[in-house]
Amino acid sequence: MKIQYFEDTDTLYIEFRAKDIAETRDLDENMTLDVDPEGNLVAITFERASTRTDVRRLTLEGFAA
Repeated sequence: MKIQYFEDTDTLYIEFRAKDIAETRDLDENMTLDVDPEGNLVAITFERASTRTDVRRLTLEGFAA
């Protein structure tokens, strides 16, 4: 899993797995989902991220080693 925040564009990108993206689906005007050829979620992109969450404070909890 990879989480990236791009301050210059106020974009938050969360990649769940490194796979080829077959399709990008718009959820709304500021959020997209990337899916692989089988329809599984690969990544989520949040535009205008700071209006949806506090991007200055990211916390990871309860992940397996």
